[in-house]
Amino acid sequence: MNNKERREKIIQILKESQIPVSGSKLASMLSVSRQVIVTDIALLRTEYPILATAQGYLLYDMQKKNYRKAYAVRHTAEEIHDELLSMVKLGGHVLDVIVEHDVYGQIRADLDLTTPADVEHFCRRLESSSSGPLFPISAGIHLHTVEADSEEALEQIEQVLKEKGWLL
Repeated sequence: MNNKERREKIIQILKESQIPVSGSKLASMLSVSRQVIVTDIALLRTEYPILATAQGYLLYDMQKKNYRKAYAVRHTAEEIHDELLSMVKLGGHVLDVIVEHDVYGQIRADLDLTTPADVEHFCRRLESSSSGPLFPISAGIHLHTVEADSEEALEQIEQVLKEKGWLL
């Protein structure tokens, strides 16, 4: 299988998957190294909307007719779990986290959190990581892009963030 065929196969696998596919799994399926997959994904991201999440890669459906809103928030590291869980329990799909760095500018990381289980998995990985969350580099201020099936769900999310004192 040549490079082009392998990349086409990666897109096919991602299109058929409803859950993120890890780089290691793709590498195993295609009999290449994980580094080859990382390179392929980097090249494919120039043509396809691929999210790189903690659970793996996901082809993002740009045709969804969901409602989307970005929320600027500030809270402590101890409140990350509650913040994310609050959003997904109200029907939010937390797409990313964005911070502003004084040298690098905007730094964005895909999250792709849609269920409480996703939040639990993300928070466990964050706790066991030596890197920690992104928001300390921006005085705790960060943004989340959130999608939902209705404007009402986004309004409920905004209200909860406001009530908890996190919304800026």
